[in-house]
Amino acid sequence: MRFAVLFVALALASPAFGFTAQNGLIVRSDGASDFTVPWRGKSGPQDFWCAAGDYAIRALHLAPTAMIYRASEPPRRAGEPMTFTLSADRAAASSGLVTLFDQRPGLTAGHTQSLCEIRRNRR
Repeated sequence: MRFAVLFVALALASPAFGFTAQNGLIVRSDGASDFTVPWRGKSGPQDFWCAAGDYAIRALHLAPTAMIYRASEPPRRAGEPMTFTLSADRAAASSGLVTLFDQRPGLTAGHTQSLCEIRRNRR
């Protein structure tokens, strides 16, 4: 009984039952195909996209080729969250990232999750 109470207490203490990405950012589901990454300290667009890709692959179990779109229009001001969608119909005009060749508004889940590794290697 004590174990069950402790488990429930720990679950309730987690940040609104959100998913914690490998870079420490929290991802909260906004329904079947939308999710939000709240601001948390010093985070740039790559950090938000990293969390979105990690969530798509590890929590939603999507294929690395699945497309993720930014739903909130850039630029994101300091302290604001970034919202993502799996629906191309609700995609913002820009991803908010600088890309050299691909000008589509979305990125693959695999590409965005790889940003976690890039950021980790730079630290």
